[in-house]
Amino acid sequence: MKGESEWLPAEVPGCVHTDLLKNDKIPEPFYRNNEKNLQWIDKKDWIYRCSFVLDSLQPEHNKILLNLEGLDTYTKVVLNGQFVLETDNMFRNYRKDVTHYLVTGNNLLEIEFISPITEGLKKLEALGYGLPAVNDLSEIGGLGDKKVSVFTRKAPYHYGWDWGPRFVTMGIWRPVELIFLDKARIDNIYYKQSLINTEEAIIDAIIEVDAVIAGEYRLELYKENEPDAIAAIDAELESGINSITIPFSISSPELWWPNGAGQQHLYKFGTRLLEGNTVIDTVSQHIGLRSVELIREPDSLGKSFYFRINGENIFAKGANYIPNDNFLNLVTAEKYENIVKSAAESNMNMLRVWGGGIYENDIFYELCDRYGIMLWHDFMFACSMYPGDDAFLENAEQEAIDNVKRLRNHASIMLWCGNNEIDVAWCEGDMDCGWSWKQQYKPEQRTEIWKSYDTLFHNILPDIVETYDQTRAYWPSSPQADWGVHSNYNSTTGDIHYWGVWHGNEPFSSYFKVIGRFMSEYGFQSFPDMQSIRKFTLPHDWDINSEVLLSHQRSGYGNQRIIDYMEKLYPVPDEFSELLYVSQVMQAEAIKSAILAHRAHKPYCMGSLYWQINDCWPGASWSSIDYYTSWKALQFFAKKAYAPVAISFFPDGDIVRIFINSDLDTDKIIDVHYAIKDFSGTVLSEETMNATLEYERAVEVFSIKTEQLSKSHPISEIFLQIDLAEGKKTLASDCYFFEIPKNLKLPSANISALVKTENNHLVIELSSEKLAKNVYLWVDGCSSRFSDNYFDLLPGEKKIVTMPLCGQEISQNEVHILTMNTILQQN
Repeated sequence: MKGESEWLPAEVPGCVHTDLLKNDKIPEPFYRNNEKNLQWIDKKDWIYRCSFVLDSLQPEHNKILLNLEGLDTYTKVVLNGQFVLETDNMFRNYRKDVTHYLVTGNNLLEIEFISPITEGLKKLEALGYGLPAVNDLSEIGGLGDKKVSVFTRKAPYHYGWDWGPRFVTMGIWRPVELIFLDKARIDNIYYKQSLINTEEAIIDAIIEVDAVIAGEYRLELYKENEPDAIAAIDAELESGINSITIPFSISSPELWWPNGAGQQHLYKFGTRLLEGNTVIDTVSQHIGLRSVELIREPDSLGKSFYFRINGENIFAKGANYIPNDNFLNLVTAEKYENIVKSAAESNMNMLRVWGGGIYENDIFYELCDRYGIMLWHDFMFACSMYPGDDAFLENAEQEAIDNVKRLRNHASIMLWCGNNEIDVAWCEGDMDCGWSWKQQYKPEQRTEIWKSYDTLFHNILPDIVETYDQTRAYWPSSPQADWGVHSNYNSTTGDIHYWGVWHGNEPFSSYFKVIGRFMSEYGFQSFPDMQSIRKFTLPHDWDINSEVLLSHQRSGYGNQRIIDYMEKLYPVPDEFSELLYVSQVMQAEAIKSAILAHRAHKPYCMGSLYWQINDCWPGASWSSIDYYTSWKALQFFAKKAYAPVAISFFPDGDIVRIFINSDLDTDKIIDVHYAIKDFSGTVLSEETMNATLEYERAVEVFSIKTEQLSKSHPISEIFLQIDLAEGKKTLASDCYFFEIPKNLKLPSANISALVKTENNHLVIELSSEKLAKNVYLWVDGCSSRFSDNYFDLLPGEKKIVTMPLCGQEISQNEVHILTMNTILQQN
């Protein structure tokens, strides 16, 4: 800390909080209520320093650059006692020629981090009035109502959000390096895909070269394992940054496809920079060749909103994505892969990189390229109005340039979006809509605030996308009905964030009524499971109204909202661990119903992205994978709801309409078998019919009148089972229950579980004579994931689930089972 004499070891990349933790100066930040006692850290200034030795050869290079990939956030950089530069943007890459600052032998680099709170308060005072920032948890930070997050270009969620804590970090969060240049180096390559189809790929390689010494050079493009150049050019380079374009083409290219639509082929292209016959620099990158269009065409219902990849219309299936930790240096490569691979394994093909987080590390985009996960990518602005002074706008502009240039080669990125929810919150031109922000300001202030918004999101950012990308669409804000047209739940154009369920306290049935062209946000909360709860609490915290668990719930009324919904739909267990379980099943059922409602309206609706796939700390939230990477019930349900072929049950008054949905690339005739059964498995009625499974649209196959059904059978004791098959191959199976869960007359389920070990996996064969609903399996202390969980075990069915062993043999007594049957019997 600045002003103190003690120096502590630090890690780079890292941050002040994690370095203090590793030096035993603070307790674990996420544990219990420790967050509240650690707010002093962001009010202090901190200094990082390191010494390094340069041998006698290194200072003789013609040019040496200090490359700072990520400083969080306000810094003064000093090298050998000489001021080098200041920084004020966490998201920018700063470079400085330090050739004349360096010496042979020992060198000392010092970076002073200035409190973003101190700087933010100065900017707030200079503006003279506050700006809306509804998720800035300034009260926790001891600032009262002073929302300073909007003035600083750093991750907005660091100041708190309605699913995360307030830890305003400082530190060197990305690598620092010296770049030695003798003559020239390749600085950036953009593979602009001008034309992509199955016959030919026409590409312009736009190469930026930093030449220290002007002269004649040669640039060659090549493919991995093919030594001969596929294209080359001789160029006379001037001193400084040069831009050279090398056009080339590939016949019959192997294309990159989203997950489920085809293979994710990646070419490894390399570029060599030569002087004469000497190679002086090489750069290589994996590139996926694909075309992408955002299709916005007027139709009889409004205007379409969907993505067309390689000429194929793609229904987007997935979730919203936030940073994986408040302390970004703690996110390992394994955790990145866990989240992206989980998305792919769950039949997702898209994640929305939400605008209150970060422009992610390169590994995230590389994984999305590899697994076929398309990305809707926000710029990092969310739920706030921002300043419009020249310094802020110029800073934001350079931030956008840096990141568009860094990320534009990734096949996974489909769209650049200006911000999250600002347009709908401000709602310019209509005093009766929005989040009641405008009413807080005088007319002249409103004019100034909107001008700032309009300049950044309607001028600067689209111009940057047009200049530096040119192959992807730009969308000003999410949600939005159209350019200049605000979104609402009834919009028949653009994208929709639907929060009537949860925030509006509307019933789950509303998911079947509010359906837009692209559902880019909707969600429902749950608690983590008991194994996760144990990691950040003590036993006396195990009450959802305890101080600790309330502090790990950032949606204010969130815990009570879960209970309110549960009282309407489910039994409310007294046992804490069972309450956690019911909350997860309820969340899963809610989001499953929304997903399948959206899919049932294909092609009117062409996207379903729930909020949210992951967490940045442990606690109650909308996530389907918790902070410790445990799959909640929702992730298992989403995997089935997003399957290539799925069945949608669509309640419509007294009628249940049944749709079949397909993402297969061809239409096909299939068998649809449906049966009404009681909970003992007795078939009360059944029928098999033919239906055509269509790629372009969901197909309604039949409907059932529940009133007529109830005359012959108590609907609380029966269910509908549907199986889709092509010959002997089962394509999809699902069940529908005609009553809400708490009214089901579920019998006691005596589950038989045969447990054995095979090939370092636990294998469990399950069966039950009666329906066992939402079967939940776990092994205490084991973090491995079962192949399926929270499933319905049908009467007479044998189901096998597996799980990697956790380093030791697991006995039958260590496998625990809980069902909704048990909960209902007890309540």
